[in-house]
Amino acid sequence: MSIEHVIKRIAIFGSTGSIGIQALEVIQSNPDKFSVEILTAFSNDELLVQQAKKFKPNIVVIGDEKKYKAVQDALSSEDIKVFAGENALEEVAGMDCYDLMLAAIVGFAGLKPTLKAISTGKAIALANKETLVVAGDIVMNMAVENRVPVIPVDSEHSAIFQCLVGETRNRIEKVILTASGGPFLGRKTNYLVNVKREHALQHPNWRMGAKISIDSATLMNKGLEMIEAKFLFNLDPDQIQVVIHPQSIIHSMVQFEDGSIKAQMGMPDMKLPIQYALAFPKRIANDFPRYNFRKVHTLTFEDPDLRTFRNLALAMDALNKGGNLPCVMNAANELAVFAFLRNRIGFLEITDVIEKTMEKVSFIEEPTLEEYFDSDGEARNYAADIMKL
Repeated sequence: MSIEHVIKRIAIFGSTGSIGIQALEVIQSNPDKFSVEILTAFSNDELLVQQAKKFKPNIVVIGDEKKYKAVQDALSSEDIKVFAGENALEEVAGMDCYDLMLAAIVGFAGLKPTLKAISTGKAIALANKETLVVAGDIVMNMAVENRVPVIPVDSEHSAIFQCLVGETRNRIEKVILTASGGPFLGRKTNYLVNVKREHALQHPNWRMGAKISIDSATLMNKGLEMIEAKFLFNLDPDQIQVVIHPQSIIHSMVQFEDGSIKAQMGMPDMKLPIQYALAFPKRIANDFPRYNFRKVHTLTFEDPDLRTFRNLALAMDALNKGGNLPCVMNAANELAVFAFLRNRIGFLEITDVIEKTMEKVSFIEEPTLEEYFDSDGEARNYAADIMKL
């Protein structure tokens, strides 16, 4: 069997979310290239069972232990091992039955399984930006030590990654992350006061999960991406710029020290960066929609409005100070978004909660992994107190 035809065994951590579902579509279209070995979900047991029956993985994990029996019963006639609980996620991540982990669990919960996979030498297709926001230095150092490739799935970081192929010896002057601006581009604070959950979930260009849709509406998403870019590409904060590009055709750019700029362009479709990460270093033919240059499109660019969208300013502050501040900011944001999605706080209060938490939790310059976990817990408790959750 030639090396060309070895099927890559994929573990999808977070298979019932937006990225996981689209990854399974990519895998289904390329059965000669990929197989599904592991599927995990936190609480969506019904979709997990459907996916398992269709893709016949070796192992499924349901995070919510209360749903273990339902999943086990539903899959009793299949040759599939079923595990439950957060510890199981970590244990399964360390197993030797797969080649590449698609890390698509939303939020801080994705950190431990990803670290476990890296420690056992597995390649990572990283869709969970919080992993790097929370403990980017530890994650990337471990990846270097274990010679593990970390291939970004986020469309912006995938764009930068693609622009850097073949440029390893050339110095980056800066990376330019593009942002659509979200559903409230051009709006001012007096409008945002009354924004409801359903408005904030309507993204103009991308179909995404609830958490990332809200982060996109507050521009926190772009702040998280700036921090992620710092660690993924080993950059200084002043080498990372954000520009608003409402059409979402240029996914991000890299400017080199000679002033030349490379951009990666395409339709706003997450399946493209997912497929690129799964198949890297090869590109695979597909029938996704193509960008048509014959149609007259105007591509526009503007600076982000940091006075209205203060989350991005807070994230820039966390990026510049470093230490445990991005971790604290992320924890407060996760909880505030959770509260907003349940109509417990208003849209602009998300920012207030994050800002107060960042001021309150003590700063640690060079945290250990344990201290990152402690900072996360402390920030969540403080944010929960403010919101009376």
